[in-house]
Amino acid sequence: MGCSTLEGGHRIELELANLLSEYAANGTPCVLATVVRCEAPTSARPGDKAVIAEDGTLTGWIGGSCSEPAVRREALRALADGLPRMLRISGAGSADEPGEPGSVTMASTCPSGGSLDIFIDPHVPHPVLLAFGETPVAQILARLAELVGFRARTVAQVELGSLTLRGNDAWAVVATMGHYDEDALAAALAHPGLDVALVASRRRAEAILGGLRARGLDEATLARIRTPAGGAQGIGQEEIALAALAEIVVLRRQRRQLVASPKLDEFATDPVCGMAVEVKRGAHTAAYQGQDYYFCCEGCRRQFLEDPARFVSASRPR
Repeated sequence: MGCSTLEGGHRIELELANLLSEYAANGTPCVLATVVRCEAPTSARPGDKAVIAEDGTLTGWIGGSCSEPAVRREALRALADGLPRMLRISGAGSADEPGEPGSVTMASTCPSGGSLDIFIDPHVPHPVLLAFGETPVAQILARLAELVGFRARTVAQVELGSLTLRGNDAWAVVATMGHYDEDALAAALAHPGLDVALVASRRRAEAILGGLRARGLDEATLARIRTPAGGAQGIGQEEIALAALAEIVVLRRQRRQLVASPKLDEFATDPVCGMAVEVKRGAHTAAYQGQDYYFCCEGCRRQFLEDPARFVSASRPR
């Protein structure tokens, strides 16, 4: 029995390691959740792991039905902000323990009464930034981007025909400044997942877009070009590069939040105990003043129905 358990654990570890390698290779964001502490009785043990993809799919084991929704929700939040956190799922009687910075505490009403500490570690691939051009703006932009965590490089004219791209978190700034502008934009736009910005005055940008139309590029493709990059005009080379990068940093954060928000809407917070509940699988529900509420168990639902106003007035984050 012991040998079989060890072999099964090894297979799971290998499966998760291969999955993490696969996600890293194709640039897919994910989270590695690891059980670091247990207080019996629980169905998990220290060292149990699961990988959560950005679509919420969970592979592995970090406990049963009480802990899984909470882990999935915190994993999606971690992917949105890029920050690790400790998820503490406390047993009965521990609901009022104060939280610590970098941790999220939930009180479980699971009959087992056990507790879990689970480390949520987001694996978000470094974003890619391609600075097209052999100009000071392109060179400065690539250096600045590396300082804030981008995998950045400049793209010269001779590289346009062999440009390859991996992953969806990719950004391009065409800073060719009058040299092969149309060629650089055409090469960048050939990659559907690449966000493209152009450093140019509005008048020059209109001329470049006209040239691309003459090449046969449609309006939907041309609409992907943001110009001027960073909104910068009439300033120095360093400031143009900085403005273009600042715009990308802001847009990237906004888009990560937009990707996470629909998935986070699949979860509700039990108004009685604060546990995460998956809305589409919610077996325990109640309506009060036209609002639907979801519960982790029938016990929480009964408490709510005894005095709904008490729990509705309590401030609990969704």
